[in-house]
Amino acid sequence: MHRSAPRLTRILACAALPLLLAVAGCSSDSGDGGGDGGKKETDKAKASDAASTAPEGGGDGSGSGADPGKPETVAAAKFAKLPSACGAVPSKSVTELVPGASPKAGTAGRSADVLARANCHWKGSDDNGLKGTQYRWLDVSFLRYDSEEALKTTGEQRAQESYAKEVTKAKTVADAKSLKSAPAAGIGTEATAVTYTLRKVDADFSYTTIVSRIDNVVVTLTYNGAGMAGAKSPSVSEVSADATKAAKEAVASVGAANKAGGPPASSPKPADGATKKPATGGS
Repeated sequence: MHRSAPRLTRILACAALPLLLAVAGCSSDSGDGGGDGGKKETDKAKASDAASTAPEGGGDGSGSGADPGKPETVAAAKFAKLPSACGAVPSKSVTELVPGASPKAGTAGRSADVLARANCHWKGSDDNGLKGTQYRWLDVSFLRYDSEEALKTTGEQRAQESYAKEVTKAKTVADAKSLKSAPAAGIGTEATAVTYTLRKVDADFSYTTIVSRIDNVVVTLTYNGAGMAGAKSPSVSEVSADATKAAKEAVASVGAANKAGGPPASSPKPADGATKKPATGGS
């Protein structure tokens, strides 16, 4: 019995050692900040993620940038209406350019929308007996473009596209001779003059077409003339000088029509739509 007592004491001491180590281990973990240390690290990570995704400009979500839900607006077209086409060239100029014009007030082209398009032409001849006859034709047309909010396109941008097309059309004339085109200074925002000669009805015609743009309106003026029955035809330079004067007056009429109290477009508005002006005029 006396020899077995020390042995029993050693066995009990060894059995208690793992329990003491376990208790010591738990005490050591709690000493680093307690058993919720892992939870605190998770909370820190969540806070960091929230800060990185928060909108700029404050916690209420209001930033300094543009509102993505508000569409950009397109500027309104400068000119809202067109002048009366037959009043675009003063009567004094018509008398000088088209002697014997009948009717003197001009012939208005038909338009389904007088705010978008208008046209007028004059033709006449001056009979000088044995010296022959001088024939003249004058035509002026207007195209106006509104801004398109849905397409984000301004009236001026649309007019620029139309202007380019009208210039191309003016230069595309069958059987034209000595055709030339050049910028025409001092007429609207931009302008191009196209000159050429054309043989028809046994006479040599001299032509000038001036296509101009003033903001959102395109103005095309064509003037031509010929000498008949032995009369000498006017030169291209003579016709061009007269056309330039008339084109400036036609462009100026656009601004005058849009001033307070300016005359509205007065071309007729039939139900059958617009008529097309002759490609070369005078025929």
